[in-house]
Amino acid sequence: MKSCAIVGGGIVGLAVAHKLLSARPGLRVLLLEKEQGVGRHQSTHNSGVLHAGLYYKPGSAKARLAVSGIKQMTEFCRDNGIAHEICGKIVVAVDETETPRLRALFERGTANGLVGLAWLGPEEIRGREPHAAGRAAVLVPEEGIADYAGVCETLHGKIAGAGGEIRLGYEVSSLRREAQAWRIESSAGDAVEAGFLVNCAGLHCDRIAERAGARPTDRIIPFRGEYYDLRPERCHLVRHLIYPTPDPVFPFLGVHFTRMIRGGIEAGPNAVLSLKREGYSRFAFDFRDAAGAMMYAGLWRFGFQHARMCAHEIARSFNKTLFCRSLQRLVPEIREDDLVSGNRGVRAQAMTPQGELRQDFVIHQDRYALHLLNAPSPAATASLAIADEIVGRLEQEGAFAAGK
Repeated sequence: MKSCAIVGGGIVGLAVAHKLLSARPGLRVLLLEKEQGVGRHQSTHNSGVLHAGLYYKPGSAKARLAVSGIKQMTEFCRDNGIAHEICGKIVVAVDETETPRLRALFERGTANGLVGLAWLGPEEIRGREPHAAGRAAVLVPEEGIADYAGVCETLHGKIAGAGGEIRLGYEVSSLRREAQAWRIESSAGDAVEAGFLVNCAGLHCDRIAERAGARPTDRIIPFRGEYYDLRPERCHLVRHLIYPTPDPVFPFLGVHFTRMIRGGIEAGPNAVLSLKREGYSRFAFDFRDAAGAMMYAGLWRFGFQHARMCAHEIARSFNKTLFCRSLQRLVPEIREDDLVSGNRGVRAQAMTPQGELRQDFVIHQDRYALHLLNAPSPAATASLAIADEIVGRLEQEGAFAAGK
């Protein structure tokens, strides 16, 4: 191929464009983003954490790409003057029932190649986080926080400087393969052509894949995550990052405390179904998005399988007291009055027709297109490594040798 169009200007799409231009300087790279700026959704509506790969199944793409990705992302931030800090985090077991799961997590992180993991007892926990509760904890010293908005803007500049073309406000409405090129039309009626297509559309990746003729069986189900901020005078209760031991049947990590790169402490998120794929407010609604989710058999199967958990997440969304109680398991001194409404994000989560949440990154490639069909956390941390994976696949499959 002599030209490549990337749909989606989030951190992964930007990273792919950057890596393509580095690998193939003569390649025409066109990045299409429907918003008026880059990184407007998942890339910057998150906790800003650099994940080292503690949670992910050894041998999975998530484990492999998180471990290499955090090294690349940290180096990228350092080399480009982007705010970041490797402050470490603790993952806490608050009672004896959670200790075996925490031990398994420690072993998983060790298998994934994390460096410096340490098992902490109650006194060691308090030495690091004086106000935290816990019978045991795992210290993950490689983890930290970063300014992902700064990463996105820096990648934007590098792409433009290397001759890449970024079209903002370009919402893809039609994809059609003609002869040796894709004809890509926008909702405004503009059209561009490219020999190869890379789909990094995040919350809309399944729809873009369908427009390109692929037939993904999974559906993107949007889960809204809601955060609270600690009042400034109470931020001393948390020094770094404090996470719970996650429930293995649910892929979300549970509400946690994060020190933000620009200051302050964030608490959350929960995880509730969003009735709009880019719906950040509690009552955001889009008929097409809501109907697509509610008519999907996989969502109903998921709801029946996890009815109690889903009910708890919904109740916690509407009840600040319940949210506070979850946080008090980690930091007992937290009071409801300490919490003020904060950031909200929407996670694009691929779900199977059987109601299972895809645990790993999912990449589908055919002759003329590559689709990234599941890229939730730690995609921001791993974005540069994901981009290497995508470029490597294109090289291996000979995509650069054919097409327009």
